[in-house]
Amino acid sequence: MNFSLESYQQLIVLGAGFLIICIAASRIAPQFKRINLPVITGFLFTGIICGPYVLNLIPKESSIQLNFVNEVALSFIAFAAGAELYIRELRSKFRSIKWNTISQLLFTFGIGSTSIYFFSDIIPFMDGMQFVERLSVSILAGAIFVARSPTSAIAIINELRAKGPMTQTVLGVTVLTDFFVIILFAICYSFALSLTSGDNFNYLSLLILLLELSASFGLGWLLGQTLNWILNLRVIVHFKMAVIILIGYSVYLLDHFIAEYTQHYIGTELGIEPLIICIIASFFVTNYTKNKPEFLSILDKAFPIIYAAFFTLTGASLSLYALLDASLIAVIFFLIRLISIVAGNYLGGIMAEDPWPQIHLGWMPYITQAGVALGLTAVVSNSFPDFGQAFAAFIIAIIVINEVIGPPLFKYALTKIGENRNKGTFKFDGVRDAIILGFESQSVSLARQLMENGWKVQIATRKEKGSIEEPTGITINYIDGVSLDSLKEMKAEKSEAIVCLMSDQRNLEACELAYKHFGTPDLIVRLDDRSYFDKFLALGVRIVDPSTAIVSLLDHYVRSPQATSLLLGMEPGQDTRDMELLDPSLHGITLRDLRLPSDVLILSIQRSGQMIISHGFTRLRVGDVVTFVGSKESLDRMQLKFDHFN
Repeated sequence: MNFSLESYQQLIVLGAGFLIICIAASRIAPQFKRINLPVITGFLFTGIICGPYVLNLIPKESSIQLNFVNEVALSFIAFAAGAELYIRELRSKFRSIKWNTISQLLFTFGIGSTSIYFFSDIIPFMDGMQFVERLSVSILAGAIFVARSPTSAIAIINELRAKGPMTQTVLGVTVLTDFFVIILFAICYSFALSLTSGDNFNYLSLLILLLELSASFGLGWLLGQTLNWILNLRVIVHFKMAVIILIGYSVYLLDHFIAEYTQHYIGTELGIEPLIICIIASFFVTNYTKNKPEFLSILDKAFPIIYAAFFTLTGASLSLYALLDASLIAVIFFLIRLISIVAGNYLGGIMAEDPWPQIHLGWMPYITQAGVALGLTAVVSNSFPDFGQAFAAFIIAIIVINEVIGPPLFKYALTKIGENRNKGTFKFDGVRDAIILGFESQSVSLARQLMENGWKVQIATRKEKGSIEEPTGITINYIDGVSLDSLKEMKAEKSEAIVCLMSDQRNLEACELAYKHFGTPDLIVRLDDRSYFDKFLALGVRIVDPSTAIVSLLDHYVRSPQATSLLLGMEPGQDTRDMELLDPSLHGITLRDLRLPSDVLILSIQRSGQMIISHGFTRLRVGDVVTFVGSKESLDRMQLKFDHFN
């Protein structure tokens, strides 16, 4: 009893210390982005520094005591993979996804495992191994070679706002491959255990494996029902998050219990596949319940914490010397894996009859590896004491190379094929320009009001020349339709604002072109159909909904009439204005030191798309958008102070 109590005390102290290290890692890891390295590399680096070979803050023996962290993280990684298997989104590209998935599985596993076996003499820890051990290492490594990184793929797609046939295919193949690799790994893992323990892998072993997989699928369905019930509870989100984390870990506890129970009572160790159970449960919640949005939200909120703990502990568990020894050999097998991916991509693309530009670039998105590959590596490391740590160091060296080289190639492929919809770069030329798309009385009134405030305005219309009475002093452009060429003819790349007063579909096309090619700071749209609301919102468009605008305006007039009149520019001599800080000489200056005219006040500051709470000690940064209120003359002086011309 005393020993048990002491063990618990040690675990609490160890857990508290590890928590502090994880907090530090979450601060350190994002800094790796500045040198174009992924965050995962930062977590691994922090773990290595805190591990037994450098600072020894996480002793070697503590990795075993903290193994529950790996199991919690693996269950969450499986939940995330299953959540991306959304059938409705994958259905349109099913043929391409099917053939590319099959070819990637066959080529990567076949070439990977074969090359490991025949080149085992150049791998230090495999030198002198017997046939059964070489075969075990080969098939385990080959299975891990197949693993991709849905998390990294989704992050890149979101970053680039990528959309198109290649994006859909890549996402579907990546997620499905990680689903099937878990099953493939389960088979290889059972086979390797049988070989290394001296047992023959007979038909009974295969039957037991099929029963274990069937049981895992059934338990996955039951777990999905349980998750759905929990998500239906009317409790706070953080409570649901904690329960889901505990449920994921309980799947591993159940696996340990079944293994010990069957070993004790029937002399044969049976088990279940926790990763399959979790991925099936997540798939069920995502596709067959109404709780998909909340489930995805919980995963997004918990993932940073889970990933920080998992990757930091993985780094601390690495044998640093083995990792250094394996780094040169890892480059060779990285190239072998790359060749297998290219071969699988060409065969799959040809079988699916994908366009040739997509086939030529289609191998680039599949290089990256992360969560699932590391998780499976951790399983091997813990289950095979004879070669586990050296195996983990060798595989992780390859994963790190994949994680460094993969994302840039993925970004290049999406950009090259034209599916990168990221915001373009805008550079202020010193003149306030605006384009109004659509000719009507409101267009003319808006143009005149902007011109009175020093803006250069032009209106574009699809009407025939001569069919309208052109207002004096306003430039009218007659266009056949909204296109990149027509926008370039109006020099849209120099316009700070584009106001869209056409149909919702044409407005959306114009906003997408301006967002991607020009990086227009302000896109304003008059909305007719609310089904377009989310599409405009994703582009950062400022939306005016006529059905609610008048009610909102009247509400503000009732509750705050003076402020509303001021903001609408209806107070004589007073106005409000957003100004972007462009002058680098003001970068870093505090608000209290900023010399303001006596009749000017700062209302708000927006930085990187987020409103920040400002005070006298807030320091301005180039790119900040500051909202001022004051007289028009004083605002003009502040505008000159904030602007910077080369």
